[in-house]
Amino acid sequence: MSDYLVAILLGIVEGITEFLPVSSTGHLILATELMGYDAAKWAVFNIAIQPGAILAIVVLYWRTFLAVFKGLLRWEASSVAFVRNLLIAFIPAVALGLVLADQIDALLENAVVVAWALIIGGVAILVIERLAKTENVLGISGVSLSQSVKIGLVQCIAMIPGVSRSGATIMGAMAFGIDRRTAADFSFFLALPTLTGATVLQLYKHRDAVTADSMGLIAIGFVVSFVVALAVVKAFLAVVTKHGFAPFAWYRIVAGGAALIWLGMR
Repeated sequence: MSDYLVAILLGIVEGITEFLPVSSTGHLILATELMGYDAAKWAVFNIAIQPGAILAIVVLYWRTFLAVFKGLLRWEASSVAFVRNLLIAFIPAVALGLVLADQIDALLENAVVVAWALIIGGVAILVIERLAKTENVLGISGVSLSQSVKIGLVQCIAMIPGVSRSGATIMGAMAFGIDRRTAADFSFFLALPTLTGATVLQLYKHRDAVTADSMGLIAIGFVVSFVVALAVVKAFLAVVTKHGFAPFAWYRIVAGGAALIWLGMR
């Protein structure tokens, strides 16, 4: 398969799955198994195109970012609380990621772990959707300090490939009483420091693998993931508003089950 075609396909996978509760990392690992390309060759590429999906959130929510920035200049309570909550939720992933970096890298090679995580995560979404008692929160700034800490701790579970960072943070937020829309927004914004930090760390660790030849492929994947993520985030919010998270839960269960069967038959 052409390297350019692989770059486009991986960019599409990243753009579709990064902000959905279905695990982008898990899908990239399964894509490796399905398409049969050299996973080691594309490992750094998968990391380097994440900022494309991150940029989509910046573009879609630029008014919010501008309002928060202006509020910080005036030291408004709502803007300070907005930034505080995201930073508090970000810290646990940083600490655990630095301590367990090698163990996390080892899990990234295990497609069976991904399949089981997809299934278990799907069941968890269905349970939380049914049992969680949420109340409307006045945006991210209305999330309490304790809720932010808990969401940050839950995000750490997503270091297991297949769990889904967005799924863990959204479902965790709902389990802690935060309404569906605020939970989704919190997850989107929390992705910025989390994914940026992870990308910078991994690119620094694997800086020797980033060559002039690979930059063209990375640029293609970056642009594709950005464009796809722009469309997916809007569609995701529309689906969640109307149908909740159940469609994504059932998708996870079916995809994980199919992956287990396929991996077992190889």
